[in-house]
Order: sequence, then C-alpha cells, then structure tokens
Amino acid sequence: MTDSQSFFSFKRFYPYYLKEHRNQTCRRLHFIGSSLVLLLTGYAFFSSQLMLLWLLPVIGYGFAWVGHFFFEKNRPATFKHPLYSLWGDWVMFKDMLTGKIKW
Repeated sequence: MTDSQSFFSFKRFYPYYLKEHRNQTCRRLHFIGSSLVLLLTGYAFFSSQLMLLWLLPVIGYGFAWVGHFFFEKNRPATFKHPLYSLWGDWVMFKDMLTGKIKW
C-alpha cells in the first residue's frame, strides 16, 4: 500500500501505520508524547487549569514529528490520514504498554 492510497477501515490502515513506525526511537518518542498528553490532561482537569489543554497537540504531535523527521525519515501519516493516525497512535501506545510492540 502506498502513502496516497485510501483506507476504508482501520484494520487495513494499522499495518501501514506500523510500517511507518519501524524506527525504535520514533516509536519511543510517540510513546513519550502520548504519555505526556495523558499526564497533562489529568493535571489540567484535576488542577482546574483547563487552559493547559491547548498544549496537547503541541506535545503529542511535537514528539511524534521529531521522531518522523529526524529518526524515521518519513512524513507522518497524520498529513494524509489524520483520524486513522490518531487512532493508530493510541493503539500503538497500548501495544507498546502490553509488550505486543517492542519499544
């Protein structure tokens, strides 16, 4: 499957997504960004500092994009498949937590 191909299900997209995340450092940066997103979300709500929520995309995408541009050396799938890519981030995060994917 190519980067320009349309995906009609997440099940078909996810193997492509994983191919775009072969580099271990890239995956680790995704994991760090996702972890920080969860921590910041919790902190913002528990401290009633909801203005901090605007930082979520900066943190989440910032770590991921550094991984892609400097380590994976590819364009993030987010640019062409934003919803499936966001879903893929969280499935990969879960797969890394459960040991299904090496990180």
